[in-house]
Amino acid sequence: MACAACLSACRSPQSTFEAAGTESDAVNTLFLAMAAGAALIWLVVMGISLYATRAHRDAYSERAGIRLIVWGGVAFPVVTLTLLLGFGLALMPELRRPGDGPRIAISGERFWWRIFYDTSAEAGVQRSLPRSGVESANELWLPVGQRSELMLGSPDVVHSFWVPALGGKVDMIPGRVTRLVLEPTREGLYNGVCAEFCGTAHAQMAFRVRVVQPDVFAAYVAAQAAPAADRPDPGRDAFLAHGCGACHAVRGTQALGGVGPDLTHLGSRTTIGAAALPMSADAIARFIAAPGHVKQGVEMPAFAMVPQGEIASMAAWLEGLK
Repeated sequence: MACAACLSACRSPQSTFEAAGTESDAVNTLFLAMAAGAALIWLVVMGISLYATRAHRDAYSERAGIRLIVWGGVAFPVVTLTLLLGFGLALMPELRRPGDGPRIAISGERFWWRIFYDTSAEAGVQRSLPRSGVESANELWLPVGQRSELMLGSPDVVHSFWVPALGGKVDMIPGRVTRLVLEPTREGLYNGVCAEFCGTAHAQMAFRVRVVQPDVFAAYVAAQAAPAADRPDPGRDAFLAHGCGACHAVRGTQALGGVGPDLTHLGSRTTIGAAALPMSADAIARFIAAPGHVKQGVEMPAFAMVPQGEIASMAAWLEGLK
């Protein structure tokens, strides 16, 4: 009963047991094999112990005792663990097979995710993480049935990229580019997290992964590549007047900053602040006025001194950037 109660907590949007990718299927298979092997070893060793202490009450000869220890306590566990090791190694070549899908660069920032689609193949062999292609943030789109290669890095501290339903976690190390290939097998929306403590807002460094058909993915990337419509708007004017463009980019306008997330199509995302709040104009306004209240440790300064009307107009304009 206790085990059943504990396992009930394994069902969630971040459950590794609800695999939706080739890599996560392999992880589950290996886990089940390791669990079965460990259970078998435990049962055999406990069975021998019970036999030795209860069923066989007569004293053992020295030779019989040594034979029991060698075969039951050494040989059997070694053979079982060796078979499990071979099983695990046999899974590795398929998991390391190069991707035939898109190449995507992801940078772990403090405390959000910078994403570049359409990264060139040449950029992938560089030691530093490429910063080219269509930029977005905090929401990753992947095509179903294709092996997408993710190039992972960080400018300052160690993060760890993990989407439990799609595959194992990989560390993001400053000065290095690590790689992860994911092949989703089922469409849907999945949650990802940073799995390595990275600072104050580590627990709020989340992201979403949306798995769609390849044609939908191609249309999404094409739409993200388009600049925002630069038409007169009070929110746009306030955004530029208060210097927001020094840190954030809105392609198609004079905002060309590269410190914070690219906001060109902010309204097309489902959350803001790396899944800190659901997307809405009110949520954007809250984040602009007091980002530290929404997410501790965020590097963006508060703009509480800006009139509420201007904050509301900026939020409405940003929410409309689809």
